[in-house]
Order: sequence, then structure tokens, then C-alpha cells
Amino acid sequence: MHRLSFGALACLAVLQAAAAPRLPVHDEEVLERLSLRRDSAQSAALRELRARVAAAPSEPGPAAALARRYFVLAMADGDPRFVGYAQAALRPWSDAAASPEILVVRAMLRQYRHDFDGALADLALALQRDPGNTEAHAWRAAIYMVRADYAYAADECAALAAHADDLLAVGCRAYVEATTGRTRAAYEKLGAALKARSDAGPGERLWVHTRLAEMAHRLGDADAAERHFRAALAPGLDDNFLLAAYADFLLQQGRNREVVALLEGRGRSDTLLLRLALAARALGLPEAARHAQTLGERFAAAALRGDRLHLAEEARYLLELRDDPGAALAAAAENWKSQREPRDALILLESARAARAPAAAAPALEWLARSGFEHERMRRLAAELR
Repeated sequence: MHRLSFGALACLAVLQAAAAPRLPVHDEEVLERLSLRRDSAQSAALRELRARVAAAPSEPGPAAALARRYFVLAMADGDPRFVGYAQAALRPWSDAAASPEILVVRAMLRQYRHDFDGALADLALALQRDPGNTEAHAWRAAIYMVRADYAYAADECAALAAHADDLLAVGCRAYVEATTGRTRAAYEKLGAALKARSDAGPGERLWVHTRLAEMAHRLGDADAAERHFRAALAPGLDDNFLLAAYADFLLQQGRNREVVALLEGRGRSDTLLLRLALAARALGLPEAARHAQTLGERFAAAALRGDRLHLAEEARYLLELRDDPGAALAAAAENWKSQREPRDALILLESARAARAPAAAAPALEWLARSGFEHERMRRLAAELR
């Protein structure tokens, strides 16, 4: 992700030209508000966890708990600074001294930064020390899915079945099956597993309903997808991925005002700000230009840092907000080198078509043929590009 190829440098040049950093005009101007207030319950919990770490600096449990809390905040808010805080909490532990819990949390942080090889190495070490660690198997399956290594992901799901509860194991298998041409069967199995687990917690229900919503949408059942998205939102848990997925569903249906209502005030996340900018532009709102400028500034700053965590979003920004298909294609192609999920294939296909460069779509076309992924929009794009 951090290799500066010609394509990435081309994107950097475009972004630098389009979005120069904004300087404050007076001392009182607020550039950004932090997402945690000092008097919030989350801040109080973090202070307590930090105190536990200070009281027992040689114990892995408190440090792992603190890092995990920061990771949860990063996933909820889309703010990568929390990942930096989490990494700092784990810094004292070497590979030799790290407990399985430390290794699993460190792997979670590494995969967030797209260091998938490092994350897999940590998870392998964690499983050497604790072969029944279900979280390690689940994260390995997730990383293999990102890399489109479906046979390896299925192996991890099988390992989960020996150690985890049925809902987690079925969810893992359904995720693989729905990505490899068996969406209907995966949808039915996962729905049945959720019905059988009346005691499933809010987090489990959020994850399962989000997956079911995506499957229903691909199966052409928008009403069922809507029901699942709303069920996922019902617990009131902040989840960046869920909000982005639901926003994309609404955008495809032209329900732009609902996107604005859903995402208002959540612009700290690049993924959510992109969707908010697209909806605002479709509605002709005055803040659309400001949202687009903020995105451009963020992508330019990230590129200067060598931090290309959101290349898929950057490609979509370049294609849909900047109308620059060549730069979008460069970003999408660079993104595909490390991330090969369906959404990564979609932006590569769309960018290649817009740039009139069908040959550049070859990796996504090969993935689509090999995986059997069922997605009508992608199939139409593939037919055009071929």
C-alpha cells in the first residue's frame, strides 16, 4: 500500500494541485474537533484503562484492553489516530514476550493499516501459543477474504466451527459462500442461524444483519435489504462499515436526503464524508463543494505521509467528484494490489470503463470470473469492458 508507483505519484500530483492545505486566518479558528469529549463515558473508560496500565505496566491484560478499546473507537468513528494510540499501548511487548491476546490485538491494528502480512504473522504466532483462539481464526479469515484467498478463508471458517459458537462459524462460511457464487444459499443459512440464536448480542446482530443486507441487495430484494440495514442500525452502535454500506444502498436508490440525514456530523471518517459529499452534490447543496475540498485535502495529506489506507475511496472521489477517470484508474489499480474485495473490483471496473482503458480492468475481470461473485452491475460492466 505504501509503494509509490507511477500511478500513485500521478494521483498525488492531481490531489496536490486540486487541494492545497488550508491555513487558519486567525488564532480562534477551529480546524478540527476531536471526537471524544473529556466528560464523556468513553473518555472516562479510557482514563480508567490507562490507570490500570500505569499500575501494572508488565501485565499484558490491561495494555491489550486499552488497545482494544482504541481499536473499537477507530472502527466506530473512522479516525485512524485511535489506532496510533493503540499501537503505542502495545509497544513494550516484543514477539517473544507477547501473550496471545497482545498478538491478536496487534494483528487487528496491523490489518487496519493494511499490513496484512504482519497481521497474519502475529495471528499465526498467537495460534501457536493458543490453538483454540477463535478471534485469531476469525481475523485470519477476514484478511484472507480481503486478499481474495477464498480457500484459505474457508479453512479458517472450518477451524472456527471446532471452537466457536454456531452463529460465528455459520457467518464465516456464509461470508465466503456469498462471495463465491452461492449468495442465495448463504443468505438462507445465515438468516436461519440468526433466528436460532435469540440470545445473540447487539454486536453480533449488527454484523449478521449487515451481511444479510448486502446479500439481499445483490439478490435484487431491496425491501429485504432495507429491513436488514434497519435491524443492524437498531442497537444504536456506531459502526463505520455499516453506515458506509447503508449509505451506498441509499445512494444507488437516489435517496440522497436520507444519506445526508444518516451521515450528518460524521465527516471525520473519509469513507463517510465521501458518501455525504456525493449526496450533497446530487441535491445541489452548498456544502457539497466544501465536503469535496476537505476530502481532497485529506487524500493529499495522506499521500504525502505515505498513508494510502483509503485508495478505493480516493479513486471514487477522483472519478465521481473530480471527474478525472485517469487518476481514478491509477488509484484503483494501486488499491487492487493489496485489497481485492468486491467493492475494490467495482471501482476498478468503473474507472477502467470511464478512462476507456479496458485492459486495465483485467485483474478485476479475472477475479469476477474466478470467484463467481453475483452482482448484476459488475456483470454489465464486465460485458462492456470485454
